[in-house]
Amino acid sequence: MHLQRSSGVLLHVSSLPGPHGSGDFGASAYHFVDWLTAAGQSLWQVLPMNPAGPGNSPYMSPSVFALDPMFVDLTDLVQRGWLDADLLARGRMELGEIDAHRIDFGRVQSFRMMMLRKAAQSFFEHNRQGAPRAAGESVTAAAERPAALIGDASYNAYCHAHADWLDDYALFMAIAERWPGSDWSGWPAPLANRIPEVLERVRRDWRDDIEFWKFVQWIGSRQWGAIKRYANERGVRIVGDLPIFVAPNSVDVWSNPDLFDLTPQRVPRVVAGVPPDYFSETGQLWGNPLYRWSRHAEQKYAWWIRRVRASLSVADIVRIDHFRGFAACWEVAADATTAVDGQWVPGPGAALFDALFAALTPAQLAGMTATDDAMLHRHALFDALDCHFRPHGAHGWRDWPAAFHDPEGFAATRFAAEHPDEIAFNLFVQWLARQGL
Repeated sequence: MHLQRSSGVLLHVSSLPGPHGSGDFGASAYHFVDWLTAAGQSLWQVLPMNPAGPGNSPYMSPSVFALDPMFVDLTDLVQRGWLDADLLARGRMELGEIDAHRIDFGRVQSFRMMMLRKAAQSFFEHNRQGAPRAAGESVTAAAERPAALIGDASYNAYCHAHADWLDDYALFMAIAERWPGSDWSGWPAPLANRIPEVLERVRRDWRDDIEFWKFVQWIGSRQWGAIKRYANERGVRIVGDLPIFVAPNSVDVWSNPDLFDLTPQRVPRVVAGVPPDYFSETGQLWGNPLYRWSRHAEQKYAWWIRRVRASLSVADIVRIDHFRGFAACWEVAADATTAVDGQWVPGPGAALFDALFAALTPAQLAGMTATDDAMLHRHALFDALDCHFRPHGAHGWRDWPAAFHDPEGFAATRFAAEHPDEIAFNLFVQWLARQGL
């Protein structure tokens, strides 16, 4: 199997121009696709589109499955009749002057979330009023029906299809709103420890808040799906991003604590980082919890299979960030202030990719790529998967052999990223070829 020689542009959705303070899934996204096509480009690298976490970073997201609510196109909500145009205009005026080159995340997020809540309220009110009463059902019971059981068929289908992550995500966000500034490990113990009867009461009492977060994911998914189809129809493929690690304050850890290396208090025992190197004398202290790979293996890497499938549902090609961590990662004590004192601990190796290979389709596998990191050494894992990285000791592209920086010298399986310290290669193309696929 071979990849067609192609090139493209990296642009995070938030960087698109737009009238509401930050880029979104609106008209500018379509205009950007048109520009790519006119420029002869066929790839749009979007980076992670997950909700931003601390520091407005999508690499510390509250969910690796969700889309960022900031990306929802508000104009589309007006056109659908869920958001009043005058209300949107007044909210935009109250937002005030916007810097065309920088995002004021605090102000813009407050404005956008207010508009999203108004739209969700209108959507659910309309559907509750329009849903027919079942035989023998009282008016009161019909009005109190869970929103997921009424209304728009597309919404219901989306909630059902994505229930394996959406239910916990919406619940997590509804709880987090009531304890702002606190990690989930600081919530009341029954919530932090996920006591079933307590969570069931929360689902009942905070139903509207939970359904709001589901609504945002549903409409965001619809909007992005339309953009992706528009791009694909014009020969543009989407390059997504799958960071290897997750945020400690995330629904991913809260709902799957046994998959991560946590203390009995459910906080990280150790965290991820990078040892001292050419770029930093003290290394990089990332703060992400590390995986309990033995537990993942016991579950046949089911969580990873779901995560990769989800990533490939919103992108045509997915970049795995810090692929080196699957061979071994740098482990640092959770209370460390630098990454100097740590140790290399083994990752899952080829076992994870064997599980992915068995579970995913050849088309999905062909969409997976991996990035290297600064000072990356070769490992048996990379040899086994036939991955080739920039040579150790070459810190800039001018130091590489011609085959690495001369486009004509690139093999059909190589994917070069825009950053001089990131070279991404398709992991599975040659592997699939060896399997006869």
